Amino acid sequence: MELKNARIGFALTGSFCTIPDMLVTLEELVGLCADVIPIMSEIVYTTDTRFFNAKDLIRHVEEITKKEVIHSIKAAEPIGPQKLMDALVIAPCTGNTLSKIANGINDTTVTMASKAHLRNKRPLIIAVSTNDGLGINAKNIGQLLSVKNIFFVPFSQDDAVKKPNSLIAKPELVIPTIAEALKGEQLQPVLYNIPV
Repeated sequence: MELKNARIGFALTGSFCTIPDMLVTLEELVGLCADVIPIMSEIVYTTDTRFFNAKDLIRHVEEITKKEVIHSIKAAEPIGPQKLMDALVIAPCTGNTLSKIANGINDTTVTMASKAHLRNKRPLIIAVSTNDGLGINAKNIGQLLSVKNIFFVPFSQDDAVKKPNSLIAKPELVIPTIAEALKGEQLQPVLYNIPV
């Protein structure tokens, strides 16, 4: 399936510092003529940060996608029964969201969207952004790497000296990862090295 014909869910979770980069990716994805459905965690939808005002972010995302943001569990639930998406990407995906998906916890908009989408055996793409990816969340990443229909945007350490446990996905590889995931393949390499 080509991206220009694909229906892609694009979910934002609370790694606030990486959201601006992911918005560039979101614009590129829409530019490829993909039908993009925006989703936000409750925290992203309601929190003003030093990076953006929540209302401005919502307006910007809705202007890019020409669709209303899904931001509640109730609104996310029909994703499964109605088979709304060919693929769902969580970009950025926090350690909190990652751990909930790995452990079957379904108590946010994004985890509901993930659960609902995965019931259709369609690809879920995770663009990890977490300070504990090589710490307590390493087990969750390892667990999800082996789950069918879950794919990772290639990632590396964020800052191996100052934040040795921190992992971040490469924004420029989100779209190539989606394209491969739609063919049932994991984009390689998954792990990138950063010079120290």
